[in-house]
Amino acid sequence: MGQLIEGEWLKKPLDVKTKAGAFVRADSSFRDWVTANGSSGFKAEAGRYRLYVSYACPWAHRTLILRALKGLQDVIPVTVVSPEMGDNGWPFGGYDGGNYEGANEDPEIGAEFLWQLYVSARSDYTGRVTVPVLYDTHKRTIVSNESSEIIRMLNTEFNAFSPAPELDLYPEAMREEIDAVNARIYDTVNNGVYKSGFATSQEKYEAAVYPLFETLDWIEERLSTNCYLMGDRLTEADWRLFPTLVRFDAVYFAHFKCNIRQIRDYPNLQGYLQELYQVPGVAETVNFDHIIHHYYWSQVSVNPTQIVPVGAAPDLTQPHNRDHIKSAA
Repeated sequence: MGQLIEGEWLKKPLDVKTKAGAFVRADSSFRDWVTANGSSGFKAEAGRYRLYVSYACPWAHRTLILRALKGLQDVIPVTVVSPEMGDNGWPFGGYDGGNYEGANEDPEIGAEFLWQLYVSARSDYTGRVTVPVLYDTHKRTIVSNESSEIIRMLNTEFNAFSPAPELDLYPEAMREEIDAVNARIYDTVNNGVYKSGFATSQEKYEAAVYPLFETLDWIEERLSTNCYLMGDRLTEADWRLFPTLVRFDAVYFAHFKCNIRQIRDYPNLQGYLQELYQVPGVAETVNFDHIIHHYYWSQVSVNPTQIVPVGAAPDLTQPHNRDHIKSAA
């Protein structure tokens, strides 16, 4: 396995780099694809791939949602890391330092930390160590650690094993519009909360937090006449937004200083959030204990005391009260 040398690679899920006080997110490193016919070198097969995730991470959450919606739970097993990310990055369960309830041991190489899985796949690896990871258990390597691409693989390439092969969350006729909505939401909302939270100057913080709420206002207005972001059908765009919304009031509002408004202050967004949470299979992908504990405990640059707030998890099980929008659509 080799010995971890300080500074040899970036162990944390976020390489918190700043440029003139602004948070800058690095690109993912593993960008191969699983394809239904195997033309990529990675053929879609039941039981061949393993998904490594953190319940805390919104990017990993996307992949859990797609896996649930496509009914692939028995096709692609999941391993969950501990939310207590320390100096060695994401730890696995089953040993001292990783024994957080709900964390799993690594069944593939017996790794104690996620960085060891990365180095086993590429011995000279020196990049970021992040979740999600789609791992090929046959070739013993990482296929992808890019969530936006993993969800598209799950959407189409495993249809032969899915009980819902007809479900297409990225339909070809809507892709241009979906991509445009995704781009705005990614920049100002999904990544915008991080740009606000990790900014190290007042100027860069305000440059991120105001566009964040401008986009939330825009979405609130869009949802006043639309069931979902793209109209009357759920798409990838909704499920890319959901992980940020579900964490917002519990974490981002206070911890990342995104405190102009909470999601509960937006009637349409709050109802939409509750409706998506109540889609069968989705609630099981949400673990507020891991989410809240990770952000407040692990991100010591933002919360050096590591005090984790109590009572922060929202109740999303109440009626969503959006039937009037559905009937008008």
